[in-house]
Amino acid sequence: MKKDELPQDLGALGKITGEVCYVTDESGNYITQLSNGWEVKSSALEVAWKDVEQRIMDAQQKVLNKEASPILFFMELRVMDIPIVSAYTGFWKWQVKKHLKYDAFQKLSESRLAKYAELFEVSVDELKTMKVHEA
Repeated sequence: MKKDELPQDLGALGKITGEVCYVTDESGNYITQLSNGWEVKSSALEVAWKDVEQRIMDAQQKVLNKEASPILFFMELRVMDIPIVSAYTGFWKWQVKKHLKYDAFQKLSESRLAKYAELFEVSVDELKTMKVHEA
């Protein structure tokens, strides 16, 4: 892409930061230049975040229906998966999978709940009730 063709569409983060892109100058050499955003990219990100929001709502409903534990809700809220949760908590992946079940979650010790709460940056009570007080 040529320097003068670099999109400058104000995206979601355009007021906060710019994106470094490689473009060609008048001589055909590659240089870097800041872009405020690109409408196509912003639209794709918006679709992705809507998908994440839907997954959060679905997870919350599963917990309310006692089909899953609150860990699923917080995993979706924090955009994490089982390997990430396993790595940060020190639990085996199979243990995290087990803890995703409502009945297994109800039997977790306070120390295990505290590990999950720390990872998700909530209190143990917030973990149990899915009440989140975001800043």
